[in-house]
Amino acid sequence: MADDIDYEALPANAGFAVNMLAGALAGISEHAVMFPVDSIKTRMQVFATSPVAVYSGVGNAFTRISSTEGMRALWRGVSSVVLGAGPAHAVHFGTLEAVKELAGGNEAGNQWLATSLAGASATIASDALMNPFDVVKQRMQVHKSEFRSVFTCARVVFRNEGLSAFYVSYPTTLAISIPFNAIQFTVYEQLKRFMNPSHQYSPTTHIVSGAVAGAVAAAVTTPLDVAKTILQTRGTSTDADIRNVRGMADAFRVIWQRDGIKGFGRGLTPRVLTIMPSTALCWLSYEFFKAAIRTD
Repeated sequence: MADDIDYEALPANAGFAVNMLAGALAGISEHAVMFPVDSIKTRMQVFATSPVAVYSGVGNAFTRISSTEGMRALWRGVSSVVLGAGPAHAVHFGTLEAVKELAGGNEAGNQWLATSLAGASATIASDALMNPFDVVKQRMQVHKSEFRSVFTCARVVFRNEGLSAFYVSYPTTLAISIPFNAIQFTVYEQLKRFMNPSHQYSPTTHIVSGAVAGAVAAAVTTPLDVAKTILQTRGTSTDADIRNVRGMADAFRVIWQRDGIKGFGRGLTPRVLTIMPSTALCWLSYEFFKAAIRTD
């Protein structure tokens, strides 16, 4: 019977392709649904010179942006995420499952080291692909962005700042993503094993485990995310100090000088609000598509 099939036990000759396709579909679902909150997070992390672009909270930002710029402003840049998220998540989940299998993460018992290694390896590969799309996305999300087209934005950034603009934040992105994904994947796997020891398809298990894992990882890595936003949006700033930021250390210096210790928590609430449901949706979508593709 179909109910007796362990959907996680994919054939060796089909598992990698299934994981990549499921990951791509999950990634697009995740980012598209939570994009407006992500736009608010980006704006709250930017050190704006105009009082109009300074927000006291998520509700305040949502109200002011939607009333002054229209709801469409909250979706500006979503096409960049959709273009990049599919391939990047396909690579992420494909690498994740391959490394987990090679490292023995699918064996019985607490395989936290194998799952952490799998999460970190997947991140290095997927972020290399996603970073340029993320730069374009954030350039389009900032207050009074001049860009309405992904390709126009990419072309202008390349012309004015060169190829390095798309990868200046890559070391910082990895500094965020490696611990983020290692934490997320480890927490997710442990909670999933605890809540669903039979390894059957269980939407509730995937939602709860994904949400908790995402919230923990998001909170821990927020300071690094603030630095990443500064690096990726530096070209839009009129502040010479911010425009000349060259790396994570420079970004940390600017944050400390401008806002002290609280500056490292800028955008914490919308980041958690974005990532908590989006990781729940991502894992739910991933497990669903994996199960659906497996049974078709």
